[in-house]
Amino acid sequence: MAAAGDGGVSIPWRLDHFTALITGGTQGIGLSLAENMLQLGARVLICARTPSDVEHVTKSFRSQGFTNIFGMAADVSDVANGGGIDAVVDKVTRLFGGKLDIFMANAGTNVRKPTVEFSQEDWQRVMGLNLHGTYTLCQRLHPLLAASERGASIVFNSSVAGVTAIKSGTLYSMTKGALNQLTKNLACEWAKDGIRVNSVAPWYTATPLAKQVLKNKAFEKEVLSRTPMRRIGQPDEVARAMIFFAMPASSWVTGQILSVDGGFTVNGFYGSDFDFEPTSRL
Repeated sequence: MAAAGDGGVSIPWRLDHFTALITGGTQGIGLSLAENMLQLGARVLICARTPSDVEHVTKSFRSQGFTNIFGMAADVSDVANGGGIDAVVDKVTRLFGGKLDIFMANAGTNVRKPTVEFSQEDWQRVMGLNLHGTYTLCQRLHPLLAASERGASIVFNSSVAGVTAIKSGTLYSMTKGALNQLTKNLACEWAKDGIRVNSVAPWYTATPLAKQVLKNKAFEKEVLSRTPMRRIGQPDEVARAMIFFAMPASSWVTGQILSVDGGFTVNGFYGSDFDFEPTSRL
């Protein structure tokens, strides 16, 4: 069976010949996205802000035999003319012949403070990357995604912080809530263009950003106490959920927000205690 666009029927659980852009693709979930998508046959462009990180990751994948990995250094929070987003769109256009099948909007950051302590610089940093840059990149990539011959997908890396209140800071939660709503609106608006839009909302995952706060063992214990599966998620577990949304297997799925959280968001009633007190037999 051949991939869609090659004269045959697409393989539901493969990404052969699909083209993909991954922002924040050099570490954590973004790195797992790149690895898994390469294994599934995709042609992958990763971008991140640090040139040395991009070079290291691309060289590492090529040394493993993956010839369809490409990289570039760019700041996707830079929406000015001639800035990082212009560079990314230009690279995608040239590399993939004016078409794009998958946009994994993975790049994000956080500043953890009480609301009254956030500065204008904090606002610009978190909003600029998590929301403004991602929104602008969607706008700019729309013609390339609409030109896809395989059915295009946008997948946002959101957070349970956009679904419920957690101790992550209001700025971060606002951006993730906005991404979840953007998922629903773009799914409806761009369905006519053959573009599906979905979002994955992780709970604490073993990424560099999360590990900074999980070093506090008391906090880690609290996180685990509210996670029915009693462990921290792994980047691959989030990445693979995101990849499902981009596969032909999910071709009739759009506008969805999937919590990948070990059960956290369904744990409202039990709080941190899962052990029932002994009771008499009914």
